[in-house]
Amino acid sequence: MKIVYCWEDVCMGCGICEVACAVEHSRSKDIIKAYFHEPERPEARGWVWRKKGEPTTLSFRCRHCKEAYCIMACISGAMGRREDGTVVVDEERCVGCYSCVLACPYGSTRPSLERNVVLKCDLCPDREEPACVAACPNEALYYVEKRS
Repeated sequence: MKIVYCWEDVCMGCGICEVACAVEHSRSKDIIKAYFHEPERPEARGWVWRKKGEPTTLSFRCRHCKEAYCIMACISGAMGRREDGTVVVDEERCVGCYSCVLACPYGSTRPSLERNVVLKCDLCPDREEPACVAACPNEALYYVEKRS
């Protein structure tokens, strides 16, 4: 199974990966329409951590753990696994209890700011390469086979 990794030494914290992710998960898949004309502002499934006062940054994405604590913690059955091993959330079933957010040791699941659901990376199933990886100007994000 492939996942997204971040090469921290190359990540400059620009946040383009966040924008690309949000647009990919919007209704229109168009940056202008998504941010200015859609009823709900699109939200990224990953996020960039920036250390205040230092150039240290790191792009966070779900690691699609073999033993996924988020799935075990989910009380509604909204967290699950696709056939390819990707850990996903069914936003229709999510009750917004955020137990998966508390259970994730990597901070990869997070509450939506707009709706009472959890957001997490789904590896852009309709694309050959996740939107964040394709958009990264420094090639700090790469999509490769998961390390053991």
